[in-house]
Amino acid sequence: MRICIAGASGAFGMKHMDAIAAIEGAEVVSVVGTKIDAIKAFAEERGVPHYTTDFAESLARDDVDAVILATPTQMHAAQTIQCLEAGKHVMSEIPMADSIEDARRVVEAHKKTNLVAMAGHTRRFNPSHQWIHNKIKAGELTVQQMDVQTYFFRRSNKNALGKARSWTDHLLWHHACHTVDLFQYQTGETASKVQALQGPIHPELGIAMDMSIGMKVPNGAICTLSLSFNNDGPFGTFFRYICDNGTYLARYDDLYDGNDNKIDLSGVAVSNNGIELQDREFIAAIQEGRTPNSCVTQAIEAMETLNRLEECLED
Repeated sequence: MRICIAGASGAFGMKHMDAIAAIEGAEVVSVVGTKIDAIKAFAEERGVPHYTTDFAESLARDDVDAVILATPTQMHAAQTIQCLEAGKHVMSEIPMADSIEDARRVVEAHKKTNLVAMAGHTRRFNPSHQWIHNKIKAGELTVQQMDVQTYFFRRSNKNALGKARSWTDHLLWHHACHTVDLFQYQTGETASKVQALQGPIHPELGIAMDMSIGMKVPNGAICTLSLSFNNDGPFGTFFRYICDNGTYLARYDDLYDGNDNKIDLSGVAVSNNGIELQDREFIAAIQEGRTPNSCVTQAIEAMETLNRLEECLED
């Protein structure tokens, strides 16, 4: 499987570079960046044969089978559609769009092809959350509440590597997207009730730096999500699953019970790296000619809920 990664030298682009390197039979054959000198140096360092600042140039290549988009959020929808129209399978980092209208356009473009189009909802693939999902499918657990914290210290426009960003992040569409999708995935239902509040708007970034979200699905399960760019301390997203048969804490790719005893996840998947497992699913779906987990037709459900949450913020 020959892959192009757009945004390869960014924080998540490099995660995908490392993930593909761990997958037998997959290779990155083209990388796309914004500055020619920088992407040239990156390609040479990583041993990638083709580099460019022109995305269309990569899409025109016969040796590119599929594309991974690790580009700014605002570009995801247009680039996903561009890939599909060029006949390339595509996986976009989340969110697949930053508006419901664009998300619907992505789904419509996908329906016109027989290509794999996937959204990077990594939480579905983390072994910690897979363990919970397997228990739910087996009838051993029912989620009663998910309590989630997504915390960063990001009062300037920088990425996860501390480098200046050319675009502005967003707590709702970019970060809450993970939890909205995961909550609906784990409960098997779409949120029937939502509520959302946001704190003051940053005078320079133009975004809310703090947010509180609540969701409820028809079976009665609820989710409480707190997000902040003002948190000065350990950052990341931390999940507490309160279930009918136990409480579980998911921290990145690790899982603990309610008493902080670590749970063995060694038999859950072939890797403990959620990004790698996500990329493996993308490649396997292409090779097997099937719909992947987190196909855009599934991911649109999270987008619809995010749109309703955004309407709450506007009230």
